[in-house]
Amino acid sequence: MSHCILRNSRISWTSSFKLLLTSRKMASTLSHTPASLGPLHPAKAQTAAVKPSVAKSIGIRVKDPLDHEAPAILHEPRNYNRQQANESAVVLISGAGGGVSGPAGIYPSLADKFSLLLNIPCIRLDYRQPAREKYCTADVVAAFDYLATHYSSKNFVIVGWSFGGSPCFTVAAREPERVRGVATVASQTAGTEGVRQLSPRPVLLLHGTGDTCLSPACSQTLFRQYGEKGERELKLFEGDDHGLSRNAVEVERLIFHFAARCLGLGGMVDEPMKEEAAKDLAGSRKERVSEMQEGHDLEGGERL
Repeated sequence: MSHCILRNSRISWTSSFKLLLTSRKMASTLSHTPASLGPLHPAKAQTAAVKPSVAKSIGIRVKDPLDHEAPAILHEPRNYNRQQANESAVVLISGAGGGVSGPAGIYPSLADKFSLLLNIPCIRLDYRQPAREKYCTADVVAAFDYLATHYSSKNFVIVGWSFGGSPCFTVAAREPERVRGVATVASQTAGTEGVRQLSPRPVLLLHGTGDTCLSPACSQTLFRQYGEKGERELKLFEGDDHGLSRNAVEVERLIFHFAARCLGLGGMVDEPMKEEAAKDLAGSRKERVSEMQEGHDLEGGERL
């Protein structure tokens, strides 16, 4: 595996890449019901001898003019302790078509690991109106409020794929007291002006150089726009696709450790936990695509 890592270094690359999402026509998108979302757990959880978290489909009420519920899957810790969890939670969001499985189907596995290993709740959030930033942003804030009400959560990390980068950075700019860090996979640049207000809170930007949906120039641009005063990391995976399917296990590991650090839980991550966090619970590329299809992530023009 070859990749490029850039940490707090200036990028002087000249790029002829087009920022594709700003010019492409988005395919029609459909909203989903909570009952239609899946899977609750990654495909290999049982065969890997991993005891899955308590996961269930929920609807999150969003109080805005649309006034509908955002569908989601909630992963609950089995033994939740507010102080031990540092009043923390993670929200995972997907691309232009919505969905709850994420890039290369990593979200079910990530959510199980957050709830089981770090004992924090995690929401895999779908959108009421996919690809409409105004409503998607409100969905994320409503997920924060849901977690605050049910778990007293005050500190959040947001993870977004593709279009999901837009609501991630927008919410981070609006919620400086609650958002502790943002991680994105193959983010677009449209609607991401909030990245300029994220520093000094950490950002992790992951992108494949073989992405034919959104050029890696998008993440390079976000890296520059974030500035040099905070903790920023850009990691490019040579030849990988829009969902980083060739490096999915490594991507999941990076996001897990990033979230733990941002939430002040890095000290909990000992060697046995590192081994658990590095397990592949999703399986082959075919199994990962199946998870994305079940989660409705390959809609709205999204693809690997």
